[in-house]
Amino acid sequence: MNYYRRNWLATLIACSAITGSAGVRAEEGPAGITVPRVFGPFDRNAAKCSPPPSLSKALAFAQDNEREFVKGIVRGVAMAAKDRGLSFSVSIANNDADKMVEQVEGFRSARTGGLVVAPVDPASLAPALRRMIWQGAYVGAVVPPPATSLLNAPQYLTGKTLGDAAANYIRTKLGGQANVVLLTHDSLQFLAPRFAAMRDALKDIPGVEIVADISPPTVNKEGGYKMMQTILLAHPDVDVVLGADTVVLGALQAVREAGKARPDQFFGGIDGEVEAVSEIKKGGPYKISVSLASSVFGYAMGQHAADWLDGKSIPQAMDILPSALTSGNIASYEADLENPAAVFNDPARRDAYLKMYGNICYDSRDQYVSFPWSSERK
Repeated sequence: MNYYRRNWLATLIACSAITGSAGVRAEEGPAGITVPRVFGPFDRNAAKCSPPPSLSKALAFAQDNEREFVKGIVRGVAMAAKDRGLSFSVSIANNDADKMVEQVEGFRSARTGGLVVAPVDPASLAPALRRMIWQGAYVGAVVPPPATSLLNAPQYLTGKTLGDAAANYIRTKLGGQANVVLLTHDSLQFLAPRFAAMRDALKDIPGVEIVADISPPTVNKEGGYKMMQTILLAHPDVDVVLGADTVVLGALQAVREAGKARPDQFFGGIDGEVEAVSEIKKGGPYKISVSLASSVFGYAMGQHAADWLDGKSIPQAMDILPSALTSGNIASYEADLENPAAVFNDPARRDAYLKMYGNICYDSRDQYVSFPWSSERK
């Protein structure tokens, strides 16, 4: 059984623990779709259904922390809310799982019509999200379930895009020799396939030594900075650092402060963070960021929330398609991030970033996604 499959099964077990052995708590509401399912393409012409009753025309964002990637989602959601006449509010949990649960319960008590969430701890938050769904609200989740509309990236493909770029650089620019640091999120099972793909991309290069393969204490710049400081004590000469942009940026800061930064190093991340893009433009160690266009998919989620409240059918799931940002294509990418409405309203441009699957609306909300959906099947 391969690495991806093991993590998939482990996640299913975790989800079963949340919903209970019978898959539903009768006193609360339906468990949604708990068994993995392949959704067909989203049908934009699906029949209209009922708008949710007695919910406010309000959209909220439950934000895990203030990394730039998530701020991009917030910008996109806020722009869509404004365009559709919805009020908009944000709560920031600052990586406090209990605080996020309280914030989501507050939105439910206020009968908020739509919620987008980037969870701190998916397992502890799941019951509160289910209660939002049972009440009739749109719930759009970034990666882990449950949600009426679940957003994910093809995680293995995303990691492979970065890993292949690093492998090519090692072979062509570093003579096939490299000390590599992987700053992982393997503790978050939904993202583990990214790092499996990076390992797969590097495993056949004899001169590659992965000197650290470890998760930072926090998924932010500070976490990457502290972890890299520790790694440098044992391995002062590092050639390649891979991970999420926010932690790789912290690692780059630590390497610079240690006087170990070199122009021929390969620092690469995932998320298209603003600071990562700035580093790429400088032409230094930071060579690539795999874009997930957060403001573009944030805008799409905001539009779907408004459609839900209008009684329209929306996608059950949505892929964020990864693309490698380099110095040659950054200008067009930045233009799209600044104007996500133009991207969303242009089918060709939208389809370069997003792919949508399945259909759900208020009347069929018992079919909400309650399994770790991915378009990838391995």
